Amino acid sequence: MRTLLESDVGFYYAVGAFTVAVFVLSLVALAVVTPGGIGTRELGGLVVGFLLFVGVYLVSIAAKRLEELEDV
Repeated sequence: MRTLLESDVGFYYAVGAFTVAVFVLSLVALAVVTPGGIGTRELGGLVVGFLLFVGVYLVSIAAKRLEELEDV
């Protein structure tokens, strides 16, 4: 685990995985706490917004990796 976190990209992957885990746990908690459950429209909006966030995050990781390749 320590070797994974020593590189910048490894750290970004770990943070990304943690973010996805928090999102999924939050959806589960919201489904349990909300009396009527999560509506399709709300769930769709949350998931689409989160996927856009993750897409931008992955593009940032790819840009970081390309930047590191140019330095070599």
